[in-house]
Amino acid sequence: MSLTLYGLGPSRSFRCLWALEEAQLDYNFISLDLAGTGPDGAKSPEYLTLNPQGKVPTLVHDDFVLTESAAIVNYINALTDKHLIPLAPQARAKYDELAYFVLCELEQPLWTTGKHRFAIPEEHRVPEVLQTAQWEFEKALKALGELCDLHAQPCHEGGYALGGEFSFADILLAQTFNWADRFKFDVPETYLTYRDTLFARNAAIAALGKFA
Repeated sequence: MSLTLYGLGPSRSFRCLWALEEAQLDYNFISLDLAGTGPDGAKSPEYLTLNPQGKVPTLVHDDFVLTESAAIVNYINALTDKHLIPLAPQARAKYDELAYFVLCELEQPLWTTGKHRFAIPEEHRVPEVLQTAQWEFEKALKALGELCDLHAQPCHEGGYALGGEFSFADILLAQTFNWADRFKFDVPETYLTYRDTLFARNAAIAALGKFA
């Protein structure tokens, strides 16, 4: 089995690297220059054949290509016997519910902020939207408490997003909290402690080491 992950720094790529380390799979990691057109650039003709958007991450498994971070994380689970996503139908449904919430609600104000601070061309940025993004994030945080178990039992006391066992939902959630903290959003201390505890896992440390 040949696995190659293309990515860049502490972006959504980190989710996939962390998942690969938790799954204990052999893989290659190729760091890309998002604006580059050369061999290591995300805008190179070679890379654009894999990911036409010129974005990261991209996972290549032999001849199979996958380009969305959460889909990559779920696929990694299918390649291992570690059962890092719940198997029982209702437990899996709760995993999906939380994962989709992270992607659609909790993460989106952060990406909106990133786009209108630096990611899109300056002439398309709307500074006024940043205040709305802050409001959306606070609204999502309130809803999060109804979807996960972190208030009932914080991670440092043995709890995780879906109860007493680590799952890939924790990767999605902890990475998003870290993103929010880096962007100077107001993240409750409970969630920052949860992030710090998860980032101390050996697999997370190994993944972060790929960016050193």
